[in-house]
Amino acid sequence: MRQGSVERQTKETRISARVDLDGTGQYNVATGIGFLDHMLEQLSRHSLIDLEVTAEGDLHIDFHHTTEDVGIAIGEAVSQALGDRRGINRFGSALSAMDETLSRITLDASNRPYLVWRVGMPKAKLGDMDTELFREWFQAFAQAAGLTLHVETLYGENTHHLAESCFKGLARALRQAVALDPRRADEVPSTKGVLGGSL
Repeated sequence: MRQGSVERQTKETRISARVDLDGTGQYNVATGIGFLDHMLEQLSRHSLIDLEVTAEGDLHIDFHHTTEDVGIAIGEAVSQALGDRRGINRFGSALSAMDETLSRITLDASNRPYLVWRVGMPKAKLGDMDTELFREWFQAFAQAAGLTLHVETLYGENTHHLAESCFKGLARALRQAVALDPRRADEVPSTKGVLGGSL
């Protein structure tokens, strides 16, 4: 059972996150940030990872702490579910189109976290959410999940479409990377025999 469950509590947030990597894309998400909920629902549906998230945060200040800590909690749950990452494909990539927007997401579930973010957001806000927080979410998620993650918008104009294409692309790339390869179900996909640490 490739499942992970994390309870994260700080002076700024209280978050519960649960994932099932072998799910069907069922979700129950309530972070208090409407647009973030919408993106996490897309992540679950298109990755086929079942996702449950509840969050209470200091939204009276701004959305930064909640957005970042939700990324950390989900990432930690994914890493927990992956265990030693034995048998996974490890690599995933996707081109994600949404109307006029095209984004490219490539990842390595190497347990060596790194984010390359080449996404421009034309507007500073989507509803009440600062669009600079999308990078913060992806950074937190990649770090906690142990992903080398490259996110790049090739072109696009609409800020909503840009953000959504990134989350949908992440979902499709993640779906590939965490899937089990029956030809090497008992092997860690690395010549070192372990994922993580130095190159």
